[in-house]
Amino acid sequence: MATPGRQRDSRLDFFRGIGMFIILIAHVTGNPWTLWIPARFGFSDATEMFVFCSGMASAIAFGAVFTRAGWLMGTLQIAQRIWQVYWVHLGVFFVTLALMLALNASGVFPRDEVGALNQYPFLNNTGPNLIGLMTLTYVPNYFDILPMYLVILALIPVMMALAQLDVRLAFVFSVGLWVLGTSGLNLPAEFWFSKPSDRTWFFNPFCWQLVFFTGFALMSGWLPAPSVQRGLVLLALAVVVVSVPFAWHKIIGASEVLRDWRRDWSELFDKSDFGILRYVHFLALAYLAWVAVGPGGVRLRQGGWIGAAVSLISKVGQQSLAVFAASMVMARVLGAVLDFAGGGAFAALAVNLAGFAIIIAVARLSAFMKASPWKTARPRVQVAGPGTSRDMPLKAEVGT
Repeated sequence: MATPGRQRDSRLDFFRGIGMFIILIAHVTGNPWTLWIPARFGFSDATEMFVFCSGMASAIAFGAVFTRAGWLMGTLQIAQRIWQVYWVHLGVFFVTLALMLALNASGVFPRDEVGALNQYPFLNNTGPNLIGLMTLTYVPNYFDILPMYLVILALIPVMMALAQLDVRLAFVFSVGLWVLGTSGLNLPAEFWFSKPSDRTWFFNPFCWQLVFFTGFALMSGWLPAPSVQRGLVLLALAVVVVSVPFAWHKIIGASEVLRDWRRDWSELFDKSDFGILRYVHFLALAYLAWVAVGPGGVRLRQGGWIGAAVSLISKVGQQSLAVFAASMVMARVLGAVLDFAGGGAFAALAVNLAGFAIIIAVARLSAFMKASPWKTARPRVQVAGPGTSRDMPLKAEVGT
């Protein structure tokens, strides 16, 4: 693993990119491809991958500032990131709402897209719910991942302060929050409704911070990188394989015993409160993936089409916030198109490939804009000649 301040890890970019593609597939409504994503064969899914990798990326992005410039400056940087993500969250909500209204108004799509996303409560009681939206006390289920991330970001200064005293205090705090979260600690999701409900955030941030800070601790060096051992590999494989019958719908549908077990022990793999089996399953998958790519991700650095595919996926992972926001918006549109097209295999192929093309384009555009090309662009002026006009470098005009 890395220490704070090191350059980004190629493995991190690659797996974040994989997560972005899976998240897009999972959010396209009626998408038959969702039957083949990893979540259908185990307790954990792409959400764990996204949160874990975000923790690792945060250790790289923010850890060095805390170490170099002190706790206050590190906290200020965290505050800036919270501010950025907050507005991305609001933008995703309003852009998605506008697109759903446009789809309904078009009269082309048979499904009520606004109702399918349960956005009528906001439209029917806009004033109070706008306050709730801005204060994160109205959190619709589809728009709940970024609010969770905001709360977890806000916990980083607390964890850094505890780690400066003793790293073990940070671990105790994280585990303690998870215990409190599984015991009922959460935040209200419909506080400003005319009849406030007791519904809480679907992604309980006090539980999900556990996987985030696991990634953070590994990248910060608080936890040592696990060694590659045959016994550990076999144990991780066993966890993954044994989990399949408890998660795959075909096996569950054929076994009343498994259905009863899932009903009676649902808290062990509950997604909202990050059940312990999700954590164990994800750690097993993460370990196997870490072993598979080799030391430093050496097996990812190949030539040919494999290398090109890895590079493409990694570029998507490098721009995960922009890609995530775009995919959450476009997934609903793609779902409407898929429903309109009848949901067949060919339509699903076309819709998913179109979605992939969109997030790849978003990643490339985001990287291009972050590079601030206007700062390095060669100045040009319009030079008029007799009857002609052409662009010439500025230095030609001043005779240099």
